[in-house]
Amino acid sequence: MKNYEKYRIGYFPPPECEMKWTKKDHITEAPIWCSVDLRDGNQALIVPMTLEEKLEFFQFLVKLGFKEIEVGFPAASETEYELLRALIDNDLIPDDVTVQVLTQSRKHIIKKTFEALKGTRRAVVHLYNSTSVAQREQVFKADKKEIIDIAVSGAKMIKEYAAKETAAYGTDFQFEYSPESFTGTEPEFALEICNAVIDVWEPDPDHKVIINLPATVEMSMPHVYASQIEYMSDNLNNRENVIISLHPHNDRGTAVADAELGLLAGGDRIEGTLFGNGERTGNVDIITLAMNMFSHGVDPKLDFSNMPEVVENYEKFTDLRVHPRQPYGGRLVFAAFSGSHQDAIAKGMKYREEKDPGRWTVPYLPIDPTDVGREYEADVIRINSQSGKGGVAYILQQNFGYKVPKEMREELGYLIKDISDKRHQELSPEQVMKEFEKEYINVFDPIDITDATFQKAPDFDKSGAPDGMRVNINVTIKGKSYDLSAVGNGRLDAISNALKKSPYTFDYKFITYYEHALESDSTSRAVGYICIEDNDGNIFWGVGIHDDIILASVNALVSALNRQNRVDKFVK
Repeated sequence: MKNYEKYRIGYFPPPECEMKWTKKDHITEAPIWCSVDLRDGNQALIVPMTLEEKLEFFQFLVKLGFKEIEVGFPAASETEYELLRALIDNDLIPDDVTVQVLTQSRKHIIKKTFEALKGTRRAVVHLYNSTSVAQREQVFKADKKEIIDIAVSGAKMIKEYAAKETAAYGTDFQFEYSPESFTGTEPEFALEICNAVIDVWEPDPDHKVIINLPATVEMSMPHVYASQIEYMSDNLNNRENVIISLHPHNDRGTAVADAELGLLAGGDRIEGTLFGNGERTGNVDIITLAMNMFSHGVDPKLDFSNMPEVVENYEKFTDLRVHPRQPYGGRLVFAAFSGSHQDAIAKGMKYREEKDPGRWTVPYLPIDPTDVGREYEADVIRINSQSGKGGVAYILQQNFGYKVPKEMREELGYLIKDISDKRHQELSPEQVMKEFEKEYINVFDPIDITDATFQKAPDFDKSGAPDGMRVNINVTIKGKSYDLSAVGNGRLDAISNALKKSPYTFDYKFITYYEHALESDSTSRAVGYICIEDNDGNIFWGVGIHDDIILASVNALVSALNRQNRVDKFVK
């Protein structure tokens, strides 16, 4: 690409960089979560949400377990002012939920913000001003002292208004400050301005201050952001009474990594949105972040156990669509089309069921799909031209009860793959079953044994084999009926010998036979699988179903013979 020379690194590594966080291998407890879907997420929508939609979305966020929800910028938006008043006046804020509002460091805006908050039990007032080199030089044309004065002035006004409102209404206020564009700010200056605000607010154990360190624009690799967080965590005044909040955006596509490493480096709190909706490339995706913790055995303190409902509501409120490969929530995120993946998953499922049902270790699936309201049968194994023998067998067993023999799976897999390839489409479980049935099950043309009776024939050979059988069959071959009788060392051998007495030539030998009940109840049908081989070494499988296991095996043999007839035309 051309013109890359005009770009330069715009971030500032911290002066001290111990990177202690690199010694931690995973997050051990959930952070404080703050949803900003109603503010940061809403302002990113082509058509912002209506008041009614925001009220419904707020209640859904509460249902998911959020205890802090940013409801907007009430002094800058009439709809957001009305939302806050509707929540307060209609007593829609649960006792354990705190609303958060955003404000600039301007007296009339701060005044209106507190007017909007009148009567609420608890609230976070979030003050921000931009601190980056680019913003100072290009937008505000102000030096560092002037930028600090903006923050300190706003902090003092908020403290004064909060004292009056608490005295009048008993509201419990918590203060938050963001050096907006933190990632483009010199760490030493970010520390200086944050400490100046902390000194004004004088936090204590009962009134901790939130210092929010946003990646307003993602500018560096995640480890640099983590080092910036570590530097701030190690040097902020009154750190024991400060909550470090992270607000990563996703300009470089690494917001989740920023958040995870930032938590390891000292972050206590996350501001983000469902599925990462936010301006430009979005905010950090709280669902991915929370579910990553869940996959490591950590309780995320949010409830995504009904992910289809989460997706449905998100799409309804935002008019956006969740990508089918979106982690944890996409409709295809658990789907395995690859044959090798399907085989590993099927074997992993079986291993877990037999060996360790209390733990989840299935290959290719970082979490159990049922933990987020998905289903194995519909969501895990999907059949197309890339699928393999294991996946097709899994579909037939899980959905229809057929335990396809291992030796038969490769042939069946190729059959289904070829059908999918020629149709250029995925096959549903019902379509797979239809093709399996059409090709293998109870295939009665041109041969159809309409009746078969057996009796013991212990003197069948000189050894007096105890399983010697005599059979009488009525068979139709190419439209003509024959009554035939023969003996053999078992039922299937007897039928084979009887068929050889017909005017037709049957050249094959038995390779293997399997049978099982198709259902679990006492009236279950039986299914038999038979494999035969002709004189040229060609293999032919047949599947038979019947209420009687003996007749199921007869039907399986007939099906195999009829499939053989397509290759070796029977002749008189």
